Amino acid sequence: MKRQYAKLYVMAGFLGAALAALGYRLVDLQVVRHEEFQALAQQNTVRTIERQPMRGQILDIHGTPLAYSQAAKVICADPTLIGPYRKNVAHVLAPLLQTNEASLAERLIPRVWEENGKTNISKYVVLKRKVPLEIWEKIRQTMSSLSFAIDESKLKPRSRAFYTNLRAKAIFPEDDQIRYYPGQRLAAHILGFVANDDEQTGISGIECSFNSKLAGFAGWRKTEWDSGHRELVAYRDQDVAPRDGLNVVLTIDAGLQNIVECELTEGVKAHAPISISCIMLRPRTGEILAMATLPNFDPNHPGSFPMDDLRNRVVSDEAEPGSTFKIVAVTAGLNERLITLNDLFDCGKGQFFYAGRLLHDHKSFDVLTVEQIITKSSNIGAAKIGIRMGERTLWQYIHNFGFGERTGIPLPAEIPGRVWPLTNWTKVSIAQIPMGQGIAVTPLQMVMAMAALANNGILMRPMLVSRLEEPNGKVAVQYVPQPVRRVAGPETIREMVKALKTVPTSEGTAAQAHLDHYTVAGKTGTANKVENGKYVAKFFSSFIGFFPADNPEVCISVVMDEPKDGHYGGDVAAPVFHAIAERAASYLNLKPDLAPEPVGTPSLTAAASAIHQ
Repeated sequence: MKRQYAKLYVMAGFLGAALAALGYRLVDLQVVRHEEFQALAQQNTVRTIERQPMRGQILDIHGTPLAYSQAAKVICADPTLIGPYRKNVAHVLAPLLQTNEASLAERLIPRVWEENGKTNISKYVVLKRKVPLEIWEKIRQTMSSLSFAIDESKLKPRSRAFYTNLRAKAIFPEDDQIRYYPGQRLAAHILGFVANDDEQTGISGIECSFNSKLAGFAGWRKTEWDSGHRELVAYRDQDVAPRDGLNVVLTIDAGLQNIVECELTEGVKAHAPISISCIMLRPRTGEILAMATLPNFDPNHPGSFPMDDLRNRVVSDEAEPGSTFKIVAVTAGLNERLITLNDLFDCGKGQFFYAGRLLHDHKSFDVLTVEQIITKSSNIGAAKIGIRMGERTLWQYIHNFGFGERTGIPLPAEIPGRVWPLTNWTKVSIAQIPMGQGIAVTPLQMVMAMAALANNGILMRPMLVSRLEEPNGKVAVQYVPQPVRRVAGPETIREMVKALKTVPTSEGTAAQAHLDHYTVAGKTGTANKVENGKYVAKFFSSFIGFFPADNPEVCISVVMDEPKDGHYGGDVAAPVFHAIAERAASYLNLKPDLAPEPVGTPSLTAAASAIHQ
């Protein structure tokens, strides 16, 4: 009897210990480690999906799309559902994904790794991003019709389910979008491009500087999914819609932009420069109507082009301006009442020795009036005006015109140019700077300075964006022209315009910039480039002009870096200006301010051609 009780006690002890162990285990799982296992369960079934907004468009002033996004897919795979058929799947998908078949098959191998003592297996791998919807549809159809060399009707239900899941669930999509630039290279440096990532982050141009406006705000969806990547809609907990990005409407006119780029291409054919650039703007508002640099690139495929081609030289390159900078010294002298257009300066037959340096003119000039100094572009005349003015006054006007500081154009990578402080000026600086040496400017700074003369002396901030719009077209932000400062009085401006009108004539340096129906005012520039601290026989050539001169509608700058077959701005840049201006005037339907020349009367352009011959 005692023996039976002993057995009973032992059994009861074992049962008690087992129940205690089971209870401990239940407490451990349900209480102590409850949050850990709950998180693990949610990780397997509950997902928070970020819902990406559609990136806003970039439009020209008339609403023509220059950049827009379209819905696309990220093609993903669950390798655990593919099993031994990864080579079969890779064989049919590789042509559609335009990728290497062997590499694709390798990526479809399930990856196994250890983490925190647990074995994990990958159920998610991205095969390709930015896949158009029509390609995804072909992938879906291809997978659904995938066949194997077996009679599936004879398989057990579990085996048949494997093949069903392989076709329907092994390859699946996620939302994505593709950025398109329908004009290809048109306005490429203005638009910029985006990174090939989920967010389409802007890398350069307007895409970069207005990235936060274009990007919009992401939404999210918190829901539960089954093991086959299907959402259980009934268990959807949160669903916040994304807010699409704003549209950026530029001041650029796509028609004028096309004219500019076409004529720059002709300029490249004629003179094969390292680069050629043009800016066209409205002087009264600072609105940029066109801006281009060649070489350029296709923002649809920026990685296919050299890095140099991606750089917007209009805002990120500096060079000595040469004779276009004479407008600063002469304007300053007139405005300070130190000179008049009729004052005479001895230009020393093309040579002037000052502060230990011999300065040269491009021709031998004797005595010239101030107006003729502009007309003929005399370096020595400009130098003597600078000397009469003095360093401090000249330095102040240089800054008043905006040199040495960024213009504020909404583009990345703008540089301020190079204006030395007065303490760094040498004895010869006061003679060199008025002729455009010893100072470095960007093409944008130089055209804005000329536009200030066209705008009755008011320097404007360059305006590249007109407004921001909601996706439905409602205006969210309207930008307005911004005056910066007055650089000279109205009387001075009238005198300067009078002098600048003599440049595109048979007596001036830019006869080839003459227009038959419009009076042009402008200035040529031909600057020797500096290498290793010395001037070399390589040139930065330019012409900047506006018309109609007494009521300007358009200001145009053309600059070339190292043109061949000629280097004077009047010979290489002025003809490009002429071609662009003629087409732009017709496109804008500008009212002529000159009567047509009588039949049989040789034009100024023809006379200039005869002179150059």
